[in-house]
Amino acid sequence: MTDVSELVAELHDELRATEELPVDRTAGRWIGEAQAVAADVAEGDPPESVVRERVGHVRRLLSEVDDAGDEEATERVERARDLAEQILDRIEN
Repeated sequence: MTDVSELVAELHDELRATEELPVDRTAGRWIGEAQAVAADVAEGDPPESVVRERVGHVRRLLSEVDDAGDEEATERVERARDLAEQILDRIEN
């Protein structure tokens, strides 16, 4: 079973991977902010309460992205959303 810190690192990696893709400008702002927040918790060993708060924020930011303007980027955003849900489920259970 993957632990929360590995899931957070994977979340950050999915968002970082969109940097090289032709993402829609508006979607790019949401994704970029989500990536910055994910990076904040992917580095170091923050307390669970901080991870919960920040990953919840990532989830809210990514909810603003319907279509990233690039198929691969959209798939990565969807994967990041799924990862955020998994992280929050693990922390809350």
